[in-house]
Amino acid sequence: MYVEFYGLKDEPFNITPDPAFFFYSKGHEEAFFSLLYGIKTRKGFMELTGPIGTGKTTLYRALLDRLGTEARSALVINPNLSGIQLLQTIIEDFDVKVPKKDRKSYFDALNSFLMTLAQTGSTALLIIDEAQDLKPSTLEQIRLLSNFETNKAKLLQILLVGQPELRTLLSKPTLAQIRQRITVSVTLSPLTRDETERYIRHRIHAAGGHDMLIFDSAAVDEIYHYSQGIPRLINVLCDKALLMAFVRRNNQELKSLIEKAPPMPGVP
Repeated sequence: MYVEFYGLKDEPFNITPDPAFFFYSKGHEEAFFSLLYGIKTRKGFMELTGPIGTGKTTLYRALLDRLGTEARSALVINPNLSGIQLLQTIIEDFDVKVPKKDRKSYFDALNSFLMTLAQTGSTALLIIDEAQDLKPSTLEQIRLLSNFETNKAKLLQILLVGQPELRTLLSKPTLAQIRQRITVSVTLSPLTRDETERYIRHRIHAAGGHDMLIFDSAAVDEIYHYSQGIPRLINVLCDKALLMAFVRRNNQELKSLIEKAPPMPGVP
């Protein structure tokens, strides 16, 4: 609604995980390049954790964009799967044909696919989102998938993505075999006050804007206070502030506009 009014090409604060808007804070940059290194060098198991709204999905989508044709990927977004359902989902995402729908056929077909892919110089990446909700039996199935390897490298790169509870889950003694295989582990944190301002500027520029629009220093202070540096909440607040200022044709009382934004769970 307000895009044309502000001279933008796109909505700058959409909450969808668009990699074109990925922001390299210090922590996000370290996480991005650590995971990229792990994938390119075929380290096998990797872990990405962070509180809700810190940009985990946007980060791994940015990774996929960066990898391009270097990697084939499979994405599991439903953690409530049995072991056999997980295998079927992976097979379907990789578009691998199987003669029969049973565990052995899935493993054999997947192994053949991974070996062929490795011979072409490409790699396979399996991303499992909301991994903190995985069942122990499904985690054991995932561990078995990490056994696909040559003498020098892992054939399947596995990225577990989840909330901080994922680390608690993997710390259980019964899951020691998986925990010990994780070679790259990164955690996203909320943005600082300075990063929040740079994040807002980055999103506006990525949407075709050339300045901070209506967000002066006082407005950023309010946004940081209410969002506590969580990118998703920053997006919600900024979007509502732009909309309300557009409707009222008045950006002089931005602080009060932000304060009047609907309350959000977990925001003081």
